[in-house]
Amino acid sequence: MKHIRSAAMALVAGAALLASAAPSLAKADHARFSSAPVYTGAPALPTTLSLIVAGGGPSAFDSTKLVGVLAGDKTAAEVASLQAKFGADNVKSFLEVFNFVINDSLAKVTAAKVPLPTQPDPSPTDGKALAAALYTLGVDPDTKTFDVEYMLDGLVTHPIHVAVMDDIDAKYGKAADANYHAVLTQAMFDLKSVYGL
Repeated sequence: MKHIRSAAMALVAGAALLASAAPSLAKADHARFSSAPVYTGAPALPTTLSLIVAGGGPSAFDSTKLVGVLAGDKTAAEVASLQAKFGADNVKSFLEVFNFVINDSLAKVTAAKVPLPTQPDPSPTDGKALAAALYTLGVDPDTKTFDVEYMLDGLVTHPIHVAVMDDIDAKYGKAADANYHAVLTQAMFDLKSVYGL
């Protein structure tokens, strides 16, 4: 567990370092797939660490495992609902791209080795608390509305989010990138409804 946390902490610490070293990427005034504003603050490192550990850690991250933690005993119903809305192939693509997102982010920051908090927050085994933290991170304080890109900026910084999206586009295509964001958005709204967030 200590190795998992150390590697995950290197990821999020590196994200903070890259954000300060790559200001040109943060110049966009809105998200790629919506008109939501860009989050330019510091990343919520303990929440990022919690998400990664909940998914199995940096060396074995599995988006399916993360969904299981977040949705708990409602996982089967949530997957069925997403498949009904987006189609089984698009849900499969979402899960594959989500794994790529974590691995790609790790690859970009592994060399940074900047110290991070030693504990995830909330607990990576508490699906409701983690869902609440993620949803809250995606709410723009000015408009009080949720946007998945605002949430992703808050997890890894806007520059890393943009760089990872570019890598998704190059590997899977822009349609898969848009699908990843759309399915994740719906999943977050579903979690909000299930937990009354």
